[in-house]
Amino acid sequence: MAHSKPKIPGTAQHFLECGFEDCERNCEFYCNSCHQQMCKPCRDQHLKIPENKNHEVVIYQLRRRQLPVKKCKIHPTKEVDIYCKDCNIPLCSKCSTMQEHQRHCFIDLESIYTEKFTLCQMELHKIYNYFVPTSQDLQREVQEDATRVKQIMDSIRTSMKVEAESLKNMVDTVLSDNMEELNQIEKSLLEKLKSQEKTFDDYIAYLSDLVKEFQSYLSSTELSNFTTQLPHNLKIKSIPETTKPVTPEFSSAQYRKNDVARLLGKVVKSDRNAELRRVKSMEIFPIAASMKSTSEQTKQDKDVKSDKKQTMSLSASVTKVREFKVPGVDHVYHVSLDQSDRLWISDYWGNLVQTDLQGNVIQKIKTSGRDQGYHTVTQDRNLIFTDQDKKVINRITQDDNITEFIKTGDWTPFSVHSSHINGDLLVGMRKDREGKVTRYNKTGKELQNIQSNNKGQGLYRYPHYITENINGDICTSDYNKDVVVVVNKSGQHRFSYTGQESRFVPYGICTDVLGHILVCDVSTDTVHLLDQDGQFLSLLFTRQQGVKFSCSVCVDDENNLYVGQYNTNTLTVYKYLQ
Repeated sequence: MAHSKPKIPGTAQHFLECGFEDCERNCEFYCNSCHQQMCKPCRDQHLKIPENKNHEVVIYQLRRRQLPVKKCKIHPTKEVDIYCKDCNIPLCSKCSTMQEHQRHCFIDLESIYTEKFTLCQMELHKIYNYFVPTSQDLQREVQEDATRVKQIMDSIRTSMKVEAESLKNMVDTVLSDNMEELNQIEKSLLEKLKSQEKTFDDYIAYLSDLVKEFQSYLSSTELSNFTTQLPHNLKIKSIPETTKPVTPEFSSAQYRKNDVARLLGKVVKSDRNAELRRVKSMEIFPIAASMKSTSEQTKQDKDVKSDKKQTMSLSASVTKVREFKVPGVDHVYHVSLDQSDRLWISDYWGNLVQTDLQGNVIQKIKTSGRDQGYHTVTQDRNLIFTDQDKKVINRITQDDNITEFIKTGDWTPFSVHSSHINGDLLVGMRKDREGKVTRYNKTGKELQNIQSNNKGQGLYRYPHYITENINGDICTSDYNKDVVVVVNKSGQHRFSYTGQESRFVPYGICTDVLGHILVCDVSTDTVHLLDQDGQFLSLLFTRQQGVKFSCSVCVDDENNLYVGQYNTNTLTVYKYLQ
């Protein structure tokens, strides 16, 4: 269970007042010599006094801490205020004159105390403002991973049960077929034996009649019967020939437990190495920075400014930067960022071209793609694109070698996105009017299937564009359901967005460095801007602004927004962040 965030120890929450009597101005400075807080006018007056001319007056944040009052054990009338470096002990000024401390090096104890006090404050500030919240974030991530692991294990259990049930059904079917075949053989044999039985009935009846005939001769007293009526060369019909039934034999199958295991499949432990959790870097905290010396602080500010990434925000308006036509395509249905100066662009007819930012074609490929986000570029700069006809996902390496990377079985792959977080592939697929999103790792191993929400209801029908947000959310445009579906990295449904008008037809979708979701609505020729939680923020373009036919979007590393049109091969670049 996550603990609540500890509170930062109490610090001044109001304006400090000048410490001089009857002065109510705000404190800005501090005299380290007499430990007095003061405003600017009082500081000037304080330093004008001759005996104060050597006092050290600094801005309040750089003040030295006043030593707690502690009496010397050896000289009870004196206060401890110096530090002996040789003996590593605090002393009073009278102790420093003692024989055992002669020629020792002494330091102002107040300076050491201030340094250590400041160091403790800085460390406490880092603990409460970085280490504790970061640990709590990681703890929540661990809890989310535990939930995800349970879901995956439940999914595997379900799959195993389905496979076992399928095998049972197959066994029942084979048994039924065998039984039916045996019944037919039995019926045929019994019918043949019944026929043989009738043959013998007829033969026995014939013998019975023959016996009667012979007995009639034997009982007759007329000799003529033996000479005239009794047949010559009397011969009894031979016994009919019949065959014994040939019964079938049962050949039992020779199988072991491993044979059944191969039929059912088995759980295979992943060979992937566990990835270290990402720990966000610690920024310089204001309170810590304010405690450094002025020269050190100036240098620190310069370093922070040079290293710190510029904070981005939404601009008040969208500015068109440039536009260019892309030879080799008739439309711009999808754009994949290759590197800072190269793009992959596809049209409705399966033409996929690589171009620079001036529209010069570098290479061209013929694919089976249509109006889907069916290509992406990996972290290793390999092009990935789906083949809907063959139901495979192809990979083109930088040496232009095309290979079948993943086979998707009965599912037709439409959209694909390479994660910038971990390099996984997210693939939107469709089969029999049902859709799903499948996650594969870099080697093409299937990791996750996302198909239903926690109520068992299908999330997708036709996931034809797909992307990933900075928090790991999977964002999908569904053409058949007219909705943008967003699930978290564990596959749990977070929200669905259905637009602002009565008709919403989402196409191209992407995210930016701030976690915004940008999605094209081809029914109104607009680009909807959502926040990370699905709240509508604005329409970046409208028909009244002269923007029409927008269907694809892509944001590059410089926060430039590329918008493609479905009626021309024009690609337009905008600035919408500042």
